[in-house]
Amino acid sequence: MLAVVLAVLGLAVTSSASAADLTADQVRDVLARTHRDKPADLSGKDLSDLDLSNVDFARADLSGANLFGTRLVSSNLAGAKLVRANLNGAWLMGAKFAGADLSGSSMLGLVILGGPIKETPNFARANLSGVRMIADLPGADLRGADLSRARLGVDIRNQGMGQMRTDLSGANLAGANLHDADLNRSLMMFADLKGVDLTGANLFRVKLSGADLTGADVAGADFTEADLEGTVLKGVKGLGAAKGMDQATNRDKAIH
Repeated sequence: MLAVVLAVLGLAVTSSASAADLTADQVRDVLARTHRDKPADLSGKDLSDLDLSNVDFARADLSGANLFGTRLVSSNLAGAKLVRANLNGAWLMGAKFAGADLSGSSMLGLVILGGPIKETPNFARANLSGVRMIADLPGADLRGADLSRARLGVDIRNQGMGQMRTDLSGANLAGANLHDADLNRSLMMFADLKGVDLTGANLFRVKLSGADLTGADVAGADFTEADLEGTVLKGVKGLGAAKGMDQATNRDKAIH
């Protein structure tokens, strides 16, 4: 099923044809021998398809690591460095990424739902700038996260088998940076977007019904065909400089 999802997303399915560089036990051993003043260095390692659930990766360097299909259920990656890491198809239920650097990483076809762990991953204050992500993250904690230039929207060229979209319904993005982010067609109903930087963001056909944008900055954001039914726009900055407002749906039902 995962291979089908990634194929729909236009992603080549390139999990480890050969074995990962380390076994799960070897990864745990590397982390166990880590000193506080010298975080574990797993950068560039192929850790694909390993079961690394409930592992403490705090502050570890996983830059450029291949974590395709890796099980990171309830693992702690708070403060870890995952710059340009491949997390496609990774299992992230209950994983903690608070303060982690995931800039430029690829996070397509994530496994978030299913199994006994119901908690969504925590991305509070994480650096997700430039990330490519398609995921179901309803109710997720992304407070203060940097999602500038992130690509969370639909790539319409690769949707031949049905539309995949990011679901941030009810997510907490208060104070997040979404400058120049591509969120087209995403689901953001009842999301907490208070004080968010949405300058230059692509909100084409985004479902924003019930979302709270109090105090957000939307200068240059494109609201074309966005659903604004019940959207709270109190104290929003740059509204006059936003694009496509005249083409937004239910704009007369927004709360000012």
